[in-house]
Amino acid sequence: MKRFIKTIEDFICEKCGTCVTGNGYTNHCPICLWSKHVDEHPGDRAASCGGAMEPMSARVSSGGSFRIIHRCLLCGFIRAQTAAREDNSERLIELSAHPFRG
Repeated sequence: MKRFIKTIEDFICEKCGTCVTGNGYTNHCPICLWSKHVDEHPGDRAASCGGAMEPMSARVSSGGSFRIIHRCLLCGFIRAQTAAREDNSERLIELSAHPFRG
């Protein structure tokens, strides 16, 4: 099993244009919550797809934090990611009204 690879990168969100300062765990825009399909395993930057990852849903985990469900618009890949403290809470609540059925 692959282990997480901490990769510190800043990026400009391709969906909303926000300048995002990465911390090694950042994989989505904290404003619109969109991501990009760049990893096969978290942090490895090995995916050749590069498609936009739409935030489809959010759910509250047993620990009380939000998990965002992203789906790649290019290849259909789905991944759950823990929301960050600085993520847009209104957008997370909005997404939680759309339960993921996968």
